[in-house]
Amino acid sequence: MGNVENYNINKEWETSTSTTTNSTTTTTNSASASSTTSAPSRVFGFFKGLVGNKELTEADLTPILDKIHNHLIEKNVAEDISKKCCDSICASLVGKTNPSFTSVASTVHAAMEEALTRILTPKRAYDILSDVRATNKQQRRPYSIVFVGVNGVGKSTSLSKVCFWLLQSGLKVLIAGCDTFRAGAVEQLRVHARCLKVDLFEQGYGKDASQVAGFALSHAKAEGYDVVLIDTAGRMDNNEPLMRSLAKLVGENKPDLILFVGEALVGNSGVHQLTEFNASLRKYQHGTENPRIVDGIFLTKFDTIDEKVGAALSMTYTTGQPILFVGVGQTYTDLRRLNVTSVVKSLLK
Repeated sequence: MGNVENYNINKEWETSTSTTTNSTTTTTNSASASSTTSAPSRVFGFFKGLVGNKELTEADLTPILDKIHNHLIEKNVAEDISKKCCDSICASLVGKTNPSFTSVASTVHAAMEEALTRILTPKRAYDILSDVRATNKQQRRPYSIVFVGVNGVGKSTSLSKVCFWLLQSGLKVLIAGCDTFRAGAVEQLRVHARCLKVDLFEQGYGKDASQVAGFALSHAKAEGYDVVLIDTAGRMDNNEPLMRSLAKLVGENKPDLILFVGEALVGNSGVHQLTEFNASLRKYQHGTENPRIVDGIFLTKFDTIDEKVGAALSMTYTTGQPILFVGVGQTYTDLRRLNVTSVVKSLLK
């Protein structure tokens, strides 16, 4: 797929702090926040003099954890989630003996680093390429991914980045235009499809989105496609008709993966959006014993947030769903896996 046009959606992404990447995108590339040293950072510097070999009390920990709590909020972590993390660390350390020649701050830092890493690390391994090939071989059908989210977060662009990555992996991809609500949605996808040199399945506007998705999946199976990427209408979580439509699409077509596309810089509102999407999917999938909800998160504009990476923690902590991709620019190659270690270091820097 070397001749695929690297279409720039708005403008070339330019930043003096960007990292050099390969010309083709793979999921082993990582979205990295600013690098830091392994030593306790400036948040803990004031407390380094409080050394160890004593049983830790709440009084020892509170001043340090209060400072961390405020620091995490500055990093765009939701306030209640920052407090829960700090309370959890306090409960886990009270009564334990601090090692000799170790400051209380160092002990707290290590415990917080471990806790944040645990929160951000997916509970199960996701290998989408292996899942695609297994589905193709064992079930003899295309693997399907549905992209959902509110208006204006970049679902179509994010879908196109995933499409490019799949093409670079040698897979045959069909894009399904199931946003039958927003004027211009199909035309936008057509531009991406033309630049990526892939086929677009669409039936215009005003149609039942679930039916369009079903027809697209049938067409893809008949024509030997490996993956179908399903674009859906952007909708606010309180728009009941559109949420019912989305739940119907998910319940009837049973996609293999549901990705929630959200912005990395939105903070608490992103957590609310994702929570409400899951609630609506559960509520409106009638006749389903185990309704499907969001499987993973695609965070856009990750390159614009500097070290304020807290939305990643907030979304994952609240829902338990992992961040599978992050967008770091305007071109199709600007797709990364979340680098958990780098994010944790940025949160504690």
